[in-house]
Amino acid sequence: MQGLLVFGKTGQVARELQRLAPDADYADRERADLARPMDCAALIRDVKPRLVINAAAFTAVDKAEDDEETARLANTESPAAMAEECAELSIPFLTVSTDYVFDGSGDRPWREDDETGPLGIYGSSKRDGEAAVAEAGGQSAILRTSWVFSAHGSNFVKTMLRLGAEKDGINVVADQIGGPTPAAAIARALLTMGEQMIGDSDKRGLYHFAGGPETSWAGFAREIFAQAGVSCDVNEIPTADYPTPAQRPLNSRLDCSRIEADFGIARPDWNAGLADVLAELKDSE
Repeated sequence: MQGLLVFGKTGQVARELQRLAPDADYADRERADLARPMDCAALIRDVKPRLVINAAAFTAVDKAEDDEETARLANTESPAAMAEECAELSIPFLTVSTDYVFDGSGDRPWREDDETGPLGIYGSSKRDGEAAVAEAGGQSAILRTSWVFSAHGSNFVKTMLRLGAEKDGINVVADQIGGPTPAAAIARALLTMGEQMIGDSDKRGLYHFAGGPETSWAGFAREIFAQAGVSCDVNEIPTADYPTPAQRPLNSRLDCSRIEADFGIARPDWNAGLADVLAELKDSE
């Protein structure tokens, strides 16, 4: 897509965007470091694109507990600076957020207008970034997603494949429920939203987008092993038996009806996305 500026180049979503929109302008850390929000705004001012997508973030959930300053610069201050510059120049702006803005209570899918209640620094930095983007006053859209996976970077699929090759059985949390989401599907959704936003200034707001059907991490692991032909038993354990520095939400279900109604984007089938990722990983061996 010509006239598209993307913040991010090596992350999972950014890598998939490059496949779909190779002619876009991708800004890596050297051109726009999220630790320097005003540099991000300056790049938008210099490039003057038709559309901006922020596919970069501080996503190390546990590390954020010990490095709040960096997490907030990347996840709150930089998206705010981008959104403010885009508002000033009347450029549509898209950014990616997370299920971690919720406290994980209950068992129904979260809707966009539900009250947030992040459990840790990562979630609160993303929640505050959402608020700052909305307050910037321009044409912006925020895409909340969950459990992202691809053939690139660090993610649950690649971790399970590594552990499954090393062990006969592994313990996997079974009481966290959510929707695994292929990074490729997120990239497609962002481009579809962006194209429509360019053509319609009323297209804006907060949206949920996650793979279906919902499953647990243990269920996800079983399907990974089944599709990959890996013989490894999955032993279900509760979150309490797998302590981490940052607390994880138990309920990460996301209601994705709004994005389908407003943009015609259906939630992706993560089983099919997993098959694609496994095929890519096999081809790369």
